[in-house]
Order: sequence, then C-alpha cells, then structure tokens
Amino acid sequence: MLLKVPHTITLAAMHLILSPMPPIAHLECSRCRAQLDASLPQTVCLQCAGALYVRYDLSLARGTAVRDSISNSPQDRTSLGMARYNAVLPDVYRDYPVTLGEGWTPMLPSRRNPNVFLKEEGANPTGTFKARGLALAMTMARHYGIRKIAVPSAGNAGGAAAAYAAAAGIEAYIFMPKDVPLANQVECLAYGAHMTLVDGLISDCARIVAERKQAEGWFDLSTLKEPFRIEGKKTMGYELVEQLGWTYPDAVFYPTGGGVGLIGMWKAFEEMEALGWVTGKRPKMIAIQAAGCAPIARAWDEHQPVSRMYENAATFASGLRVPKPYGDYLILDIVRESGGTVVALSDEQIFASLRDWASQEGLFLSPEGAAATAAYDHLLGTGFLSRNDRVVLFNTGSGNKYTDVVALALGMRPN
Repeated sequence: MLLKVPHTITLAAMHLILSPMPPIAHLECSRCRAQLDASLPQTVCLQCAGALYVRYDLSLARGTAVRDSISNSPQDRTSLGMARYNAVLPDVYRDYPVTLGEGWTPMLPSRRNPNVFLKEEGANPTGTFKARGLALAMTMARHYGIRKIAVPSAGNAGGAAAAYAAAAGIEAYIFMPKDVPLANQVECLAYGAHMTLVDGLISDCARIVAERKQAEGWFDLSTLKEPFRIEGKKTMGYELVEQLGWTYPDAVFYPTGGGVGLIGMWKAFEEMEALGWVTGKRPKMIAIQAAGCAPIARAWDEHQPVSRMYENAATFASGLRVPKPYGDYLILDIVRESGGTVVALSDEQIFASLRDWASQEGLFLSPEGAAATAAYDHLLGTGFLSRNDRVVLFNTGSGNKYTDVVALALGMRPN
C-alpha cells in the first residue's frame, strides 16, 4: 500500500490538473439547509450559525470512467497529492492553488494484523493532516482577496496556517495555548506568523479571535467557521477508499478534537456514492477522545444531540484538547448514522499504545494517532469489532512534532 512518490510530473499527469472541474452550486448550511452565495467569502450560516458545506454540480464527474481515470493513470500522478481529486474540488485549487504538496499519504498495513491499515498523515507538509484543510482554505482566502487571517489552534492547525499563509502572501495571526508542543511554536515564528500564546485552552483562543477580528480586519479561519477546510479534509475519505481498491473498510478510527476530518470524510462518502464511485455499506465511524477532555464521549453516553463545555480539560494529546467542538452535532449524527461509537481513553492507555506501535511497528505516532490505535485494541476487547474486520486507523500527525511531550512522558529531562 505504500506508493512511491516521484519528483516529477509527466504530461499525462498534467492532464489530470486540466480536467473538467465542478462548478460550485452554492454553500449549504449543515443545520437548517439554507443556501448561501459562494462567490463571496462566507463564515457560518446567517440564519442559525451552522457550519457550511460546499455543494457542487457533480455531473461532469459522475460515473466510474472518471474514477478509473484517476486510478489507471501513470504511477507518478501520486506527485499531485490532493490534486488527483480536482474533479470534486473547487476550480480555484486547480488553477491557482496554494499548495505545498499535501495529500496522497501512505496507507500502511500493520505488521501484526493483515486487516489493519494505518493512514499516515504525518507525511503531509508541516507533519500533520491540518495541511489538507489549510491548503484549500488559504487558496480560497487568496481568491477572495483576504489579506489577514486569524486562527485559534490547539497547535498543529496554527503551524499549518502559518505555512500556507506564508505561501499565499497572507498575514497570519495565530492564537494557541501556551503549553502546546514546542514544534508548533517554532514553526509559527519561522513562517513569520504573529503568534500569541494564551494561558488557557483553544476555546479561550477562539474567544480572543471573535472579540478582536472585526476591529483588526481578520478573516476568521477557525475550525468550521468557514467551509473550505472541510473540502481539504474530505480528500482523506477519497484517498482511503481509492487505496483500498474503491471499497469501504468496515470501520474508520479518527482522533476527534474539532472533528473536521471525520465530518469531511463523511461528506466524501456521500459524494462518492452520488457519483457512482463506490458501493456498499459505509464504515462505522469511531470517534476517539482523551478521557481528560471528552465532551463528545460524554454526550454520546448521555444520548445527547450536542455536547456541553468540558471543564478542566487536560491531556498530553494536545490536538484532542477541545472542550466544546463547534461541529459536535455533526460528529454525533455521523457516528450514530454509521453505527459507530465514541471512545475516551486515558493518557496512560494512549501512551502505552504509542510505545507499542513504535517498538513493534516502527511507527512513531502522534499522541492523537496513538489514541486511535489504543481505541482499536479497546474495541477488540469489548467485542465491538473482531480481528476479521478491515479497519483504517488515522495517525493524524508525526510523533516527531511531539518530542518534548513524549520525552516528558518517558521520564526524560533536559540536560
């Protein structure tokens, strides 16, 4: 499943970039279904503040011929990353992309279980899956003529936003908790972003952005506060289905802080079915949280349609430290519709799985990715899944971005 990524793009591969693109029909509220004009920059629904979906006229991409043209193209088409799915992305990303080579990450089979695959998102630029969403969001921000953006982040989105803003020539203002991994802080400063470390959580960072954005002239690029980060993240759904031969796995394990990746993949499955690119039953979606910050897991256990603020949130998996996800209603709906579940695990369980996969599989997972591998073992133990089920586990970032955090967990101290 690990595909070779060459350094050049052939004329045959360039043909994909120039293939017909779907026009954006409109933006649609995920809650009340109101429609908004996509020719202007939009944030959330003007009627109910729901997150927005991008809706296309997909007629040009319908049928397996378009799908097969992706898979049957020369092998070096993999060098195009997310651009292999231009047929289901905004035309601006084809014509004037802000790209650093994001997407088409490896699907690695486990050495111990032939039915387990790990989607290695640490292979993306800036070392995490956040590159996908920020590539699309920053492409559209530049298209709309936006000059300043602001992002509250638990860490990795801040680094990705800083990188893609630098590539787009856009001024970036990043707000992160002061205890995010050092790598996140270093990359923000290296990319030239304006970084503010906040004594609090991502929710406190979001409040600062909301309070200041109008006066400062910032466009709010927060999770689910604009529609195009979902479009970048949905490519994970297209990739995992293509990499499994255009078939669904039985389950997808997704570390869930803000949950945009899970939401995006579900949108991808919906689109692929409408296009005739995949058949069969969609996978069970498994949302994984840390026990120290588990608003979705608590809402799931209480059979609630939305979460409530998780007080005193604390976990070494900083990407899961989101005390009140904006898209909680979507995450819970998707898990229910898929027949999936929500799992909350202790930091001790997560760290044990991180060490297990490093020593037994040769993979240095992020703490968030280790939450997914730990959840797989947990659900085998409960009988929710069996070893015969084919599953995809998401490692959302490289463990190398967490060396200071992991060092402390290992008992190491600075010299």
